[in-house]
Amino acid sequence: MSISIIEKLKTLGIELPAPTAPVASYVSVTQANNLLFISGQISKAPNSEVLAGTLGRDCADEQGTEAARIATINVLAQIVAHTDGLVSSVRRVLKLGVYIAATHEFKDHSQIANGASDLMVAVFGDAGKHARAALGMSSLPAGAAVEVDAIVELEESRC
Repeated sequence: MSISIIEKLKTLGIELPAPTAPVASYVSVTQANNLLFISGQISKAPNSEVLAGTLGRDCADEQGTEAARIATINVLAQIVAHTDGLVSSVRRVLKLGVYIAATHEFKDHSQIANGASDLMVAVFGDAGKHARAALGMSSLPAGAAVEVDAIVELEESRC
């Protein structure tokens, strides 16, 4: 019997929020064969507070890393909502896109993105190791500090 993603997160001291609904003409997740494409999830905490700010101006690196972690928790909520929620249902996290609201001068995007990457590895082990893009943006929806999207491969039996 495999541990659920929710149980795994609880061992890490993380409560999984309900997945957020899209706010425009798109869907939160699409599936093609055994691939899930998860739309960008912003750094919105379970209390509905958006961790907002711009790295290099009004947001410290530690806050940015936490924002990346929270956005990734929201990605995990979408995965749970579209699978049976078992860690074993995810064969591999293939790619994360980590979008960081940052000033032109900010240079530590990869360090902020580690908040997302480290959580995926903590939840899925080696299957959580992924390719990644860490990109600086002039702004993000709702003033969020970080947005994360993902491509996840499911086990064949979960498709």
